[in-house]
Amino acid sequence: MDINFTPILPAAQLLVTALVVLLRDLFIPERESKNILVFLSLIGIGLTAAEALALWGAQDSAFNDSILLDDFAIFFNLVFLSVAALTILSSIDYVRQAGIHEGEFYTLVLFATLGMMLMAAANDLMVFFLGLETMSVAVYVLTGMWRSNSRSSEAAMKYFLMGAFATGFLLYGIALIYGTVGSTNLNLIAAYLSEQPSDWPVYLIGGGFLLLIGFAFKVGAVPFHFWVPDVYEGAPTPVTGFMSVAVKAAAFSAWARILLHKLSALDSDWIFPLWIIAIGTMTLGNLLAIAQSSVKRMLAYSSIAHAGYLLIPLVVGAEWGGLPLLFYVLTYSFMTIGAFAVLTCLAESDDRRENYHDFAGLGFKRPFLALAMTLFMLSLAGFPPLAGFTGKFYVFRAAVLSGHLGLAIIGVLNSLLSVIYYLRVIVAMYMEEGGAEGKSFSQASAVYVTIAIAVIGTLYLGILPATALSWSRIAFASLE
Repeated sequence: MDINFTPILPAAQLLVTALVVLLRDLFIPERESKNILVFLSLIGIGLTAAEALALWGAQDSAFNDSILLDDFAIFFNLVFLSVAALTILSSIDYVRQAGIHEGEFYTLVLFATLGMMLMAAANDLMVFFLGLETMSVAVYVLTGMWRSNSRSSEAAMKYFLMGAFATGFLLYGIALIYGTVGSTNLNLIAAYLSEQPSDWPVYLIGGGFLLLIGFAFKVGAVPFHFWVPDVYEGAPTPVTGFMSVAVKAAAFSAWARILLHKLSALDSDWIFPLWIIAIGTMTLGNLLAIAQSSVKRMLAYSSIAHAGYLLIPLVVGAEWGGLPLLFYVLTYSFMTIGAFAVLTCLAESDDRRENYHDFAGLGFKRPFLALAMTLFMLSLAGFPPLAGFTGKFYVFRAAVLSGHLGLAIIGVLNSLLSVIYYLRVIVAMYMEEGGAEGKSFSQASAVYVTIAIAVIGTLYLGILPATALSWSRIAFASLE
């Protein structure tokens, strides 16, 4: 039997990169510079992205259709790789100050990204699960890598325990679906649903709901959001940015392929629960974010609210929701990774400087950082002409066009509510005095490169979104 390796070439390239970085780290003396590991990681990510771009437009599959090569998978692969590269760039100085082992850190980021790529390309529930666990285990370890900090260890333990609990729901859901259909291949499951248009067994519908619970945990949707604030606050700041963006994007990529497309026949059974979850996630995330005194914790609740916005396209369905979902994931990636990069810049040794008062006067001490943070906060709030406004416009537009006017109105009201805590950061930077007086800021040029790229992406996707919208449309259409 001929085995087609083309669909897994990008993932294989990233796997080789991770192993090379891991092995090269063994031969570098502890006191010597490990910049070579950063170079190898970024080169490997660049080569993987080039391979993915070269495969754009291809339609292929491997291993009995369990892994797919289509523009949808490639689109998300490019998002994951971009976030991984920006995470590594922003963490160079941070991991050294915190005493985190660099070789292990970069390797785990690469392995987590590898798992995400498998999730986006999975056409089989077991392949999806393998990708999910590859990503999750790596992120569990990344969360607790600041071993001298008790908050990091506590966050890792909470994330691991809650993640294991959610994995149980996911596996049981897969088992119930397998018990009904006799296969975990999504094509065969979709064929079964089309052949049996009604009178599905209760345990098949139950399996779908258990999958829904597992996905909801990964994106931090209400009521499965309790782990998010503590884990995001305790994890090293670059890891928090990586989790907030890449892990969420990976979950939504799998959610779109599995629930929005392959299992769309079950839409009538879970649209109302998704509607409730979306409203609860948006509203509770924004309300709790207002009460926070820590900017990092505020961004954690903000990420919960944005998960609610991203749930709207899933409620809307494939006809209207595909393009807004992919485009919003892209816009959210730039503005959020940029905001966490600014937080990374402010951190110094064991002093994280994450509270609002630490931003006081930043507009006069570090004008570039303050201007960048202002753009990110305004974009996250949905101010035009930034990326966040454009992304929310297409999400709410899709809700209106599909007949979910009430959901769109609630989304707009929540977006207005979020302005309160986003503007609070800007007020602190330009209208308050004090802050981290006399303390140095990160001088590593790489983190400023990350912020600059995020600023460019936020402005470009807001002002000239046509190309990204076209790519999003093509990528989602490839699912057909």
